[in-house]
Amino acid sequence: MRLTLLGTGDAAGMPLYGCNCDRCTMVKVNAEHQRGPTSALLEVDNKRYLIDAGLMDIADRFPASTLDGIILTHFHADHVQGLFHLRWGIDQKIPVYCPPDSSGCADLFKHPGILDFQVQRKFETIDLGALKLTPVPLIHSKPTFGYLMEHNGHSIAYLVDTKDIPPRTEEFLSKKLLNAVVLDTSAPPGVESGNHNNLDNTLMLQQRIDAKKTVMTHIGHDFDIWLSHHHKSLPEGLIPGFDNYIVFP
Repeated sequence: MRLTLLGTGDAAGMPLYGCNCDRCTMVKVNAEHQRGPTSALLEVDNKRYLIDAGLMDIADRFPASTLDGIILTHFHADHVQGLFHLRWGIDQKIPVYCPPDSSGCADLFKHPGILDFQVQRKFETIDLGALKLTPVPLIHSKPTFGYLMEHNGHSIAYLVDTKDIPPRTEEFLSKKLLNAVVLDTSAPPGVESGNHNNLDNTLMLQQRIDAKKTVMTHIGHDFDIWLSHHHKSLPEGLIPGFDNYIVFP
């Protein structure tokens, strides 16, 4: 099982449009520091699953028949916008595993095209070949799932977007020996970030979930700047994610 972060930014991304701060100026000329919409690629045996679909170049990255499914955390635009173009393809249908949300995003449900939306139930594991995928509820402004991914004795939790996590989700994950948790961390310490964790929230969750390593994603502009100055002060096992970072193995 391999998990690679494809995008690690919040909805605004990095660099921030119209911003000429030192960090954004540097990022504009150093593409390796850019942050695209939060998303990931899960590879298990010979199967590939895209986690969230905010990337606008999905069709270029993944030619027809090269994705075995798409796993959606929720239906905010920055997590599904890449599907609006992809759905009109003529390839075979692509399974899209998603939380129950009758409003979805715009007309995606009404006109799904090649997208085969399959609504999941919280804590009900589905078997995708050798991969066990369990949706867990998160705390956000839309119905949102995180996912526990298990394969061959290894476990990863992907928890985006969220502000803290519900007690039952925490209890469920605490029973697992997690190799890694990928965790929404949008803002610096002491800064509120609406329906997303700041670093203070993440530090508490890191202690409570107790995975072998915690990788931060959904990183906002101000937190990106904070990390550029303070990343060496982070505790052991807490890692700032970046685009194309391999979480596991």
